[in-house]
Amino acid sequence: MENITELIRNRRSVRTFDGREVSEEDLEKLTAFMEKIENPFAIPVQFKLLNAKEQKLSCPVVGGTNLYVGAKVQKIPHMEEAVGYSFERLVLYALSLGIGAVWIGGTMDRAAFEKAMALNGNEKMPCISPLGYPAKKMSIKETMMRKGVKADSRLPFETLFFDGTFDVPLTAEKAGSLAGVLEMVRLAPSAVNKQPWRVVKEKNAVHFYLKRNKGFISDAVGDVQKIDLGIALCHFALAAKEGGLNLHFQTNDPGIAAPDDTEYIASYTFS
Repeated sequence: MENITELIRNRRSVRTFDGREVSEEDLEKLTAFMEKIENPFAIPVQFKLLNAKEQKLSCPVVGGTNLYVGAKVQKIPHMEEAVGYSFERLVLYALSLGIGAVWIGGTMDRAAFEKAMALNGNEKMPCISPLGYPAKKMSIKETMMRKGVKADSRLPFETLFFDGTFDVPLTAEKAGSLAGVLEMVRLAPSAVNKQPWRVVKEKNAVHFYLKRNKGFISDAVGDVQKIDLGIALCHFALAAKEGGLNLHFQTNDPGIAAPDDTEYIASYTFS
C-alpha cells in the first residue's frame, strides 16, 4: 500500500462511477488483500464481492457500477469496532489501486444484500460498499448528499484530542511528533460526519473513547458509532506504523474520568 498519509488525505466517499468494470488484475489484488485483513480485536471479518446485476441488488445512492463488497461478522462483543477497522483497511487499499468506495449501512435493499452474503442467524452485515473507478464528475445527488453532511469539514484538533484528562484539550503543537498521526484520525470518515471519537493522550499511550450521539444503534447494523471508532483506530495504527512507531493494543480501561456521554473503547501504547 502506498503512502498511507497521502491516501487518507486524498480519500473521499465515491458514489458515482464511470461505468468501467474493475479489471481482472485489480480484482485479483482486492481478493488477495481481503483474505489477509486482520484487526486488533482478533475478530474475523468475512468479505465477499457481489454483482448487483447478477444477484439483483439495488442501492439508490450509487450509480455507474455493479460491483460491491459486503462484510459480515459474528454477533460478539467488539464486532462493530472490528468491522470498522477491517473494512477501512480494505477501502484504503482499494483507493491505492485507483478504486473508489463509500461506506453504506442503510440506503440499500438490505434483504437482498444479506441473502447474497449468505448471512446466518448469528451474523450481522453492518455495511457494504460499491467498488469501481470514480467518474470524473459527481452526480447532483452525490454533491447534495456531501453538502448535507458537510463531508469535507472536520472538528478542530482540540475538540477531538485531550492531554491526560478530558479537562485539558491537546493542541497540535503540544502533541509534537504524534500530531501528524492524530491528524489522520481527525480526517477519518464517520456516519453523517459526526466524528464521535475522542482521544486522551498520556506519555506513551492514546486512549480512544466514544462520544455518543443518539439514534446510531439499529438491529440490522449494530452500533454504528462503534464502527466509526474502529475506523479511527485503523487510521491511527496505519499512520503510526508508517511513522515507525511500535504499537501495543489493549482494551483495559485506564480509569480516566470521562463525561457521562463518553465511553472507553480501546488504547494503543507506543514506543
